[in-house]
Amino acid sequence: MVTEMQKLLGTSEEDDEEEMDADVKEEDDGERRNRGASGSSNDEFMFQQSMQDQVDTPGGSRRSRPVEEKERTKLRERHRRAITARILGGLRRHGNYNLRVRADINDVIAALAREAGWVVLPDGTTFPSKSQGTKPPPPGGSSAVVAGSHMASHQSSPPPALRGVSLSGHRSPTELSSCRMKGVFAPAPSPYDVPTTQSSELVGSLNKADGLIGCSVDVINSKQIHEIPSNLTEQDFSGTPYVPVYVMLPLGVINMKCELADRDGLLKHLRILKSIQVDGVKVDCWWGIAECHSPQEYNWNGYRQLFQIVRDLNLKIQVLMSFHECGGNVGDDVCIPLPHWVAEIGRTNPDIYFTDREGRRNPECLSWGIDKERVLRGRTALEVYFDYMRSFRIELAEFVEDGVISMVEIGLGPCGELRYPSCPIKHGWRYPGVGEFQCYDKYLLKSLRKAAESRGHPFWARGPENAGSYNSQPQGTGFFCDGGDYDGLYGRFFLKWYSQVLIDHADKVLSLAKLVFDSSCIAAKIPDVHWWYRTASHAAELTAGFYNPSNRDGYAEIASTVKKHGATLSFVSGEVQVLNRPDDFSGALGEPEAVAWQVLNAAWDTDTPIARENSLPSHDRVGYNKMLESVKFPNDPDTRQHLSSFAYSRLVPALMEGHNLVEFDRFVKKLHGEAVMDHHHHQQV
Repeated sequence: MVTEMQKLLGTSEEDDEEEMDADVKEEDDGERRNRGASGSSNDEFMFQQSMQDQVDTPGGSRRSRPVEEKERTKLRERHRRAITARILGGLRRHGNYNLRVRADINDVIAALAREAGWVVLPDGTTFPSKSQGTKPPPPGGSSAVVAGSHMASHQSSPPPALRGVSLSGHRSPTELSSCRMKGVFAPAPSPYDVPTTQSSELVGSLNKADGLIGCSVDVINSKQIHEIPSNLTEQDFSGTPYVPVYVMLPLGVINMKCELADRDGLLKHLRILKSIQVDGVKVDCWWGIAECHSPQEYNWNGYRQLFQIVRDLNLKIQVLMSFHECGGNVGDDVCIPLPHWVAEIGRTNPDIYFTDREGRRNPECLSWGIDKERVLRGRTALEVYFDYMRSFRIELAEFVEDGVISMVEIGLGPCGELRYPSCPIKHGWRYPGVGEFQCYDKYLLKSLRKAAESRGHPFWARGPENAGSYNSQPQGTGFFCDGGDYDGLYGRFFLKWYSQVLIDHADKVLSLAKLVFDSSCIAAKIPDVHWWYRTASHAAELTAGFYNPSNRDGYAEIASTVKKHGATLSFVSGEVQVLNRPDDFSGALGEPEAVAWQVLNAAWDTDTPIARENSLPSHDRVGYNKMLESVKFPNDPDTRQHLSSFAYSRLVPALMEGHNLVEFDRFVKKLHGEAVMDHHHHQQV
């Protein structure tokens, strides 16, 4: 048994000690050789060294240090190195730390710091990672670390006031996005971090680095260590259909005054993306910014400046009509609420927001119950959405007509996704809770009552009473458990009504969007709600509005609605998360790939175009390969089964760092169907 474990884990502790002793002996021999080779040039140094090895005697004469003391010093050094060897061996075997053979305690501390989300430079300078949305703290200060993306299978980041505070011991987005192979990676100063005054020369300087693309990290910087597993399987995507690549811009690229927050920094990053053949970028057009203060008073100045920069660089842009607030979800590093005038209405009439069974309001977006209710200063919610989109189309018509805007994604719910806000962090939800139904505002209850009366069962005009709470598990409820009420007469009635409200909302808003944008491509975003997918009820999907238990297809009708308006179905992919936390998915009976295939098949069956985006960022080869598998279908002869575009989330400073940019460039080439030469494996992949 011990022998088998040694084979699995590698060398034993005794082997490490022998290796360390050999290192000590080799260093001692090396010192003697150096002394012999240095000759008279080092005589003065040797004399000074010998003087340091002598001590004064009471009589004024000098004597040499005893041989026993030297041996004790050498034994202490060997003992110290043996302890270091055991620490390093344990980290290599059990923590997947890619430590060098002669690593010392500084390397261990640096690896642990990077594991915790800090950046450690080669000279030892340490500060919070820029990829977490923070900057090096001032002396005596500290900075919180925030990272992530949209609705993910794990805990969302706390609201701005709580950033940096651990909530109930749940994992942070930083942990979710950590790579399985945690290498010792010392970010060297990037060749792309040039002063903004040199930005005009940036693209030209990048051409000098073209030879680095596809090379190992050691070619780029000898201090960097390759993080690619030696047994990593690579696929050749050369010759596959071209998939355009868009990079999602930071959420706060436009500030609350509708101005570009950092024009020079943005221009620098866009030039870098252009140099690696990225097709374009994707940006949120926030309702809370453009129509902030008064109804029908719009400000598009910042977006006009942004679109002009994109056009000048000969890039494309995808636009998301964001009718939701920003803040409180994974990856929300800025706070952009709904328009002030909407908040004023909400203070006197809170039923304009989605409401749970306990009466808690969620101001993340407007309830679908007011789509046709004139409660927004004389306008319905549908009229508000229509006026906003029409103003955008008129004021920025030049960018629509000349094709700079390649797609307009229509926000249909929280995070811009077509779903109920069933899992709000602010109300205490934590993964993998089933969430709660969000139909208790007076307008949706009126709709439910009307549906129950038309069915002849007015006592069904209520939400389920045994569906648990936000953090319940299916088997702990009477509604979602196997054989539960979800599959009874009342359960089927309620879930059909609940999901139909979602579909009707999408149908009405997309019809208005098509009327506004006419021949332009529009899209609707569908999330990947995958936890509890391997149970009979699919509880998390039910509370989110997808009537998709194991005996019913809940995505076919949604795909048909999207197809009806000539729109693209944009699917948020969650497969990469499984790489980092496989146990969390098995415990929650989650199946991201199964959900993805069901949604994709529903779209393919209706000939609906498909676009995809990743839910969590990844900067490593393993994560990029997983994305490629979910985007490319090289073994499928059906040519219709390729995507119209892929949106990468998101543009952060870490993406612009040397090795990360090399990996991303490689990823872009593969999405474009180009052959990529990998010098590490000496083959085309």
